[in-house]
Amino acid sequence: MSWKLTSDAEAYAQAVSELLGAEPERYTVLTTVLASLVKHGPNVYGADPPVLAWWSPGAAEPARAAVLRTPPHPMHLSVLPDQAVVPLVTELLAAGVTEIGSIIGAERDASAFAAAWSAATGGQLSVRQRQRLFRLGALTPPDPGPAGAARVATAADERIVRQWDSAFAAETGQSGGSGTVLIDKLNAGRYVLWETEGEPVSIASVTETIAGVARVGQVYTPPGRRGRGYGGAVTVAATQLVLDEGATSVVLFTDLENPVSNSLYVKLGYRPVEDRVLLGAS
Repeated sequence: MSWKLTSDAEAYAQAVSELLGAEPERYTVLTTVLASLVKHGPNVYGADPPVLAWWSPGAAEPARAAVLRTPPHPMHLSVLPDQAVVPLVTELLAAGVTEIGSIIGAERDASAFAAAWSAATGGQLSVRQRQRLFRLGALTPPDPGPAGAARVATAADERIVRQWDSAFAAETGQSGGSGTVLIDKLNAGRYVLWETEGEPVSIASVTETIAGVARVGQVYTPPGRRGRGYGGAVTVAATQLVLDEGATSVVLFTDLENPVSNSLYVKLGYRPVEDRVLLGAS
């Protein structure tokens, strides 16, 4: 039983494809980030190389656990079998990974890793955010809907897409998105704008569909435009876009401390799947 670490995204993708493919909704972030690493190279999210690792119970057996981190973003954890937790910490430290930043995963797995990390290093990881994964049931547009209409953003919208991507990151306490990934998504038609009288008032992003699953990402409405239904309308439009493209499942994440967004997505037809926790260095 051992962990294997690499910075080779293609080798990692081959090793974890069965694990991630078995639960593509749960592992939607890992699959989309990994796809970007394979497409654009190891430094697409930052100057530091990614941390990519997988665990197998035996040399001839497929991966049963995986972690992925693209500094400065959190380390994403799959389900971690009990016997894999301490060896993961040992392997990371042996590879020179002495600063973990933050981690995100199901509470059981994140808590187990945090305890093992603390025991080995003395570093403490505390709760930064609790999230909930939602899956679309039956899409239910707001009725009545707000004034305006949706359209897919184009290269001419790059300035406002960048501006609102940064504003969303600042408001939610996240790291800003990769410029390369943003442009790639923009060129692929992955941003949807809601407009009134020809002026954009809200935005939502969607990932490419992988293993039948697409994810609604940033949904952002500038403060002065909130409370008018634009966020719900643009979320429905982005969801419909990927459904029309053939996605069989659409998911999204919410911050559990934001009752407005959690209530909104339920009204739009999204249903809770599971919770996870983001832990960061104290």
